[in-house]
Amino acid sequence: MANPTPVPADTATGTDKPSVLFVCVHNAGRSQMAAAFLTTLGDGRIEVRSAGSQPADSINPAAVEAMSEVGIDMSAETPKVLTTEAVKASDVVITMGCGDECPYFPGKRYEDWKLEDPAGKGVDSVRPIRDDIKGRVEALIASLLPATA
Repeated sequence: MANPTPVPADTATGTDKPSVLFVCVHNAGRSQMAAAFLTTLGDGRIEVRSAGSQPADSINPAAVEAMSEVGIDMSAETPKVLTTEAVKASDVVITMGCGDECPYFPGKRYEDWKLEDPAGKGVDSVRPIRDDIKGRVEALIASLLPATA
């Protein structure tokens, strides 16, 4: 459920930066790629978090390889557990398949991105997922940051 209105920048963090939390079950593929794109494309203007309701032991190697192909190194990332505190500290919460396991707080902007799960897939299958995520992240940035003249 997308909210087209911009998020007030200081709602959750008390800073002038909006904050985004990406959530998927394992925090090993989709949410990590989205966080990496937002960190890179947001150029430090957005606070970025990612987490999973049932984090995997490691990042999906095909996701790491696919991101490396576009110049983003995710090899040092590790899956993190979803906490209520991370949701509370974020202005925007984007889920990618964790369903009812994501806590809900009034006043947050929630979006659910329907994305194919890259788990168990090779890099050839992960590339289209990566490219879909990049486009969604670019649209997210445009919705969060005012246009510069």
